Amino acid sequence: MMDDATQDHHGHKPKKAARGAKEAKKDKRAKKDGSRVERHNHRAFSVANVVRTQRTVQRNLDRGQKKEYVPLDDRRAQDASMAPPSMVVVMGPPGVGKSTLIRSLVKMYTNHNLTTVTGPITVVTGRQRRITLFECPNDTAAMLDCAKIADLVLLCVDAKFGFEMETFEFLNVLQTHGFPKVMGVFTHLDQFRTTKNLRKTKKLLKHRFWTEIYQGAKMHYFSGVINGKYLKNEVKQLSMFISRVKYRPLVWRNTHPYVVVDRHEDITHPNKVEEDPSCDRSVTFYGYVRGTHLKPGMKVHVIGVGDFPMTEVSVLPDPCPLPDNENKKKSLKKKDSLLFAPLSNVGAVSFDKDAVYIDIGHANYTKKENLALEKEEEDSNDSDSEDEREYDADEPAGLLRSLQDVKSGLNEKIEQATLRIFKGSKPVRAGSDDSSDDEESDVNVDGKSNFDTEKLTRPFRPRNSSPDSDRDNGSDDEEDITLSNDSSDSDDDEDSNSSDDESIELDASSSSNHAMSSWKNNLAERAAQSFLSRESSTVNLQELIYGSARKAMVVSDDIEGQQNLDEGDSDDSDDDFFKVRGKVGAKSSTDSTSEDTLREPSMLGEEDSSRVLFDGDDSFNISPWLEEGDDGLIESIRDKFVTGKWENSGTEPDEVYGDFEDFETGDKFGSHQEASLDGDDEEEHRLAAMTDDEIRAYHAEKKASQKSIFDEKFDEEKKMLGGAIGENDESAEKDYMESLQREKEARLRRNEDEFGEEGERARLAHEGFRQGLYCRIRIDYIPANFMSSFDPHMPLVLGGLTPQETNHGLIRCRFKKHRWHKRILKCNDPLVFSMGWRRFQSVPVFSTEDENGRHRYLKYTPEHMHCHATFYGPQVPPNTGILAIQKMSESIAGFRIAATGVALELDASFHVVKKLKLVGTPSKIYKNTAFISGMFNSDLEVSRFEGASIRTVSGIRGQIKKALREGQPGSFRATFEDKILLSDIVFCRTWMPVEIRKYYNPVTNHLTQSTEGWRGMKPKAQLQIETNTPIEVNPDSIYKPIERPDRKFKKLFVPKRLEESLPYASKPKNETKRKKKGYVSKRAVVMEADERKKHAFVQALNSIRNEKVSIRRTKNAERLQDKAKKNSKKEQATAEKRKIDKKRKYRSEGKKEAAREKKRARS
Repeated sequence: MMDDATQDHHGHKPKKAARGAKEAKKDKRAKKDGSRVERHNHRAFSVANVVRTQRTVQRNLDRGQKKEYVPLDDRRAQDASMAPPSMVVVMGPPGVGKSTLIRSLVKMYTNHNLTTVTGPITVVTGRQRRITLFECPNDTAAMLDCAKIADLVLLCVDAKFGFEMETFEFLNVLQTHGFPKVMGVFTHLDQFRTTKNLRKTKKLLKHRFWTEIYQGAKMHYFSGVINGKYLKNEVKQLSMFISRVKYRPLVWRNTHPYVVVDRHEDITHPNKVEEDPSCDRSVTFYGYVRGTHLKPGMKVHVIGVGDFPMTEVSVLPDPCPLPDNENKKKSLKKKDSLLFAPLSNVGAVSFDKDAVYIDIGHANYTKKENLALEKEEEDSNDSDSEDEREYDADEPAGLLRSLQDVKSGLNEKIEQATLRIFKGSKPVRAGSDDSSDDEESDVNVDGKSNFDTEKLTRPFRPRNSSPDSDRDNGSDDEEDITLSNDSSDSDDDEDSNSSDDESIELDASSSSNHAMSSWKNNLAERAAQSFLSRESSTVNLQELIYGSARKAMVVSDDIEGQQNLDEGDSDDSDDDFFKVRGKVGAKSSTDSTSEDTLREPSMLGEEDSSRVLFDGDDSFNISPWLEEGDDGLIESIRDKFVTGKWENSGTEPDEVYGDFEDFETGDKFGSHQEASLDGDDEEEHRLAAMTDDEIRAYHAEKKASQKSIFDEKFDEEKKMLGGAIGENDESAEKDYMESLQREKEARLRRNEDEFGEEGERARLAHEGFRQGLYCRIRIDYIPANFMSSFDPHMPLVLGGLTPQETNHGLIRCRFKKHRWHKRILKCNDPLVFSMGWRRFQSVPVFSTEDENGRHRYLKYTPEHMHCHATFYGPQVPPNTGILAIQKMSESIAGFRIAATGVALELDASFHVVKKLKLVGTPSKIYKNTAFISGMFNSDLEVSRFEGASIRTVSGIRGQIKKALREGQPGSFRATFEDKILLSDIVFCRTWMPVEIRKYYNPVTNHLTQSTEGWRGMKPKAQLQIETNTPIEVNPDSIYKPIERPDRKFKKLFVPKRLEESLPYASKPKNETKRKKKGYVSKRAVVMEADERKKHAFVQALNSIRNEKVSIRRTKNAERLQDKAKKNSKKEQATAEKRKIDKKRKYRSEGKKEAAREKKRARS
């Protein structure tokens, strides 16, 4: 070999310089000249792997197909304020923490601690969302009702114990009545000791839960309980998922209205109830309308009670409204959160069987003006930070607070009531004839009222800005008060004509009253001092920026009346009513100086100018405000309303920004503003005559019309660009959905414009009560047991019925026994059906459909196959889910759901038949004709079955001809394919119609103390067990052992002439018995010694040979037996196959023959 240093390696090919550039130049020149040859390589862009590409394309198509679904028209309100609260049902076995979960959610949403969880609990969870929580009890009827109304189901499962039977039962109920959204809540996770066991259990529960619901169903794990509530973070996470749930419309609720009753009241007249306690009642039900529109003339089904017409329907204010939408914040404040749970004793009103209780909060409520001055001074700093809630006197809370001021009963008030005809006149007391007492009480009342009026009106007196004038006015006021009191006392002394004893008693009573009300003295002054102290301690930003404001100068009518009362004579009080009121300025000379000081300010700082009184020439001077120029009063305060400085720039604002129009207010701005104003004079005059609401509505309508014009133009442009849109399917689909949304909005807008707010009554009469409205529904003729037996833990639902659903008839459904139910179902045994809103008991008849369309009767349901069930009940639309239960009792061991199904068709009658075999025996046989008896009882029955096909047990077919005149009644003549024997049995296969029993018994569990209190029809087997009745045995139904004796046939007799002509092989070889034995049997054989040895040896060989032969025969017999078994199986399979082939062949030939017959009949 050569050395590595001298080895010559093959080098790379040298690169041709500028080869690509030359080719590019040539290609460019050829493209420019038009001489370029286009080359298309059909394999340049082909796929590398055809099978993989095909699978990818198929997978993408399958994924797209899975996303497609039948679109349902969602009839729920789009606006959250109009939609009813979402129904959240908390379901689970006893002891898994349902009530704790509801209390935790309510605490998280409203910061309220629920003591009892009873009935629907409505909670505002956000600015645009409300939910109604309901705990589903462990009752079959309650589970059925909750499944029909639930929008979201929270399945509570004890993770330590695992899934229980109630959970799977409720899931099956949900699958039948429309599957809503379901989320799992697993509790008691804190009882696991090791993390490994916890992780393993979570995995098992997750896979089992996903198997029942769907892959990826939401699950929440609650680890423990603190202070009777679950952990805050876990509850908050659950509430977040609840707020994000999107509900898909269900078919039944999308076509039927229903009301989940929050509460109900008995409004029957008490006299009627007292006369007959068991009389029918008039009951009002309250709740939100859900589903579709509830029309007033519609019949409703009160689940658990019965069908009733609605006597009266009216709309009530929403007891749990959404927060005000003026604030556009997305979050919900604690003060806006609301809770409505009338049956859980939440809020100010609680309901009981006998009465309604009102909780007024703290009974020891003390009014603010009645507090002591010292306590006010101590708490003055704290009162700034704490906001006291004040109630309007017309509101319920204000009325309740006013009840606390009542210190005497109604009878005492009537006895002490007084009536004053004129102002200042003497009041007349009820039931009193002594005028002096009336005068004295009148004086006291007047004095007290004037004193209180003086104190209350003191803060509203006009003041000067200087503190000296304030002190002077304050002293004058005090003097006026004392003078008025003195004058009133003097009047009392002059007017009183009673004795000295009576005056002493009067003084004693007045002194005691004064001592009792001493704490009320100078209340207004103390309140004013505390207010001034608080004002001085706080910094007013407005005063720092704009300067100190002038004090309000107010002249009160009460002060004016007090002054006139002081100046006038008090002798004739009745003459004051007819005295002409003087001017405010016409006062005594002593008060002239103070009045001048009051009039000196220009009063530009008045807070309420409507209460300032001007007389003569002292009117308000507005000329300084109308002066123009830079030195004007308006120009001096202009800078206080803007930030920055007024500067003139070289460019005008109109030139920079152009013209624009505000569609909300209708104002136009810009350089062409004057021209537009000249053109819109009519519009301005029209707007000037409108109110603010009308102007706002006018501009909103104008804006909406312009938006609709823009949408129409946009749609037209899209239509013009149809080809471009078609290229991109996603964009086309998006545009199509947007157009549908705009069309829906336009339709809703047209409805609103058609009815409007004023036509709300007409709208309710036309389309019914919309969903989301809180209604009061009155129903008469409710049984009295409903009021005494109602359980608030059970759901109460009013379901609307269509006219079809009020009728009763036969229903045929596809039916299947549940695979977890222990026993198969027997025909004509009663079952409880849940279908639509109703729960009722009926008697089903099972059948199966044959290939020829015949519905054949079945005595029992098939084990793992569907069948048909026909029963009597209220009609429902086809494809409605049906669920069957054997017993409504809770004490049943095992799975309670017996079967499920779907309604197929409705009719007044259905044809279900069962087999009936008529058996007869031949009496006479004439070749292929025979006389049959025992099959019918009369000639009339024979005439009914003339031409019917019959057959024997051996398979010989025949036909019934005519009845016989002689012999047993019911005998007839029949013809057969072959001659039959007297031992043959002849039978006729017929189909007998089955009668369907019309039995309907609604489950009225609300009329009894519990669901177990309702009694329905019991199966026959249960009655026999309870009454120890033996089972009836029909002798014909017992299977008897079949005994068939061997038949002995006579020997074949061949005549001698025929025997002679037969060949020897066919001749009978019958040897006759001999009376005596022959010679061979009588002779004796004597063998020699050698012959005996040979004979013994041959016998030994024969015995050995016979033994081998016997063993071989037994082996062959066993082998043949095994082979026969295998061959029998093969022959059986081939026979079945041949039978199927023959059946198919005969069927096809029969169809062809039938087609030929039809063709011949047509021709």
